[in-house]
Amino acid sequence: MDGGVEVEEIDIVIVGAGICGLATALLFTEILRASGSAIGVLANGWRALDQLGVGSKLRQTALPLQGARHIWMDTNEQRTFPISKGERRCVKRSDLLQVLAEDLPIGTIRYGCPVLSLYLDPFTSYPTLQLRNGPTIKAKIVIGCDGAKSVVAEFLKLKPNKLFPKCAVRVLTSYPNEHGFVPEFVRTYRGHVFCGRAPINENLVYWFLDPPEFPPDEKVYKDPELIRHMCLEKANGFPNEIITTIQNSDPNHLSLTHLTYRAPWDVLVASFREGTVTVAGDAMHVMGPFLGQGGSAALEDGVVLARCLAYKIGEADLHGSYGRLIVQQKVGEAMDAYVRERRMRLVGLSAQTYLTGLLQLTSLMPLKLFIKFLMAVFFPDPVGHTRYDCGRL
Repeated sequence: MDGGVEVEEIDIVIVGAGICGLATALLFTEILRASGSAIGVLANGWRALDQLGVGSKLRQTALPLQGARHIWMDTNEQRTFPISKGERRCVKRSDLLQVLAEDLPIGTIRYGCPVLSLYLDPFTSYPTLQLRNGPTIKAKIVIGCDGAKSVVAEFLKLKPNKLFPKCAVRVLTSYPNEHGFVPEFVRTYRGHVFCGRAPINENLVYWFLDPPEFPPDEKVYKDPELIRHMCLEKANGFPNEIITTIQNSDPNHLSLTHLTYRAPWDVLVASFREGTVTVAGDAMHVMGPFLGQGGSAALEDGVVLARCLAYKIGEADLHGSYGRLIVQQKVGEAMDAYVRERRMRLVGLSAQTYLTGLLQLTSLMPLKLFIKFLMAVFFPDPVGHTRYDCGRL
């Protein structure tokens, strides 16, 4: 005890028990925050999951998607489009978190312990975390995987995330007697509204709807029934199968969110490390859902960070075989290597995601043509981002 305050010392603290946090923890073990509905995992994400050793187990929970289609009701037109080179599946978020968490030692995850503040100890330069209703933790390494509203990102003085002028509804609908949908990703457009759908398994469907404007009443964001009612209004005139999917949606997995992103130019110049503190996942590079790469990129972060740290920690034992300054130097070098390896990958993903979202948002033809020109110049292969391999541990 220190002045009546409990102080706990832990070598490595990972803030956040989402996809990136659990993946990183699992990787460190080997060398649930179950909010949200589902997540698309593309080929590059499955490569990372295979490095985690959970790919085979997770594949049993989700159908492989055979392709993707756009349907425009106004013009009665359909068109196929690519979403990934290789494997692609839509995975229930809670299934992914459970698979990641169940191989962790008991006591690794602590729920209900939000971090209030983070600072560097003036004497040791190691990070210290103050928890709400909990002890003060002195750590040797802190990795912020605490999402878009990251306390760790704030400590690193990263620029605030920007608001994309768009909101999205994400939902799960279960079909006890099977849904009968082809295992493919489908986007249906009518006017300025579009609805997307992807089967997870034979009995569960993930779907989303992008309304053309923000709800005027803030209460809608927190009330599943109001969200469902809004979706039914916006989907008026859509096929009956879409209306039925909305009507039968699970209120426990129904959310309306304002989309946020870290600008590509901020990702390019940001300092993602101070001392022995860094960030990963949405805390580092939150992006819109337009490429479906947010979750897969977070899994990549975990693999690369664990690989870099494992190599350097092997050179500098955290438990005292080397002096404190040597440990901090080696960990700092590892984090710098991690940031260097990830930066341009994330700049590319963030830029392509931003331009794709902007293309959906704008109705001005000159701007659309300009965005398409930029996409053709910088991203001539629209699914090239799924070819990326984060490498082995």
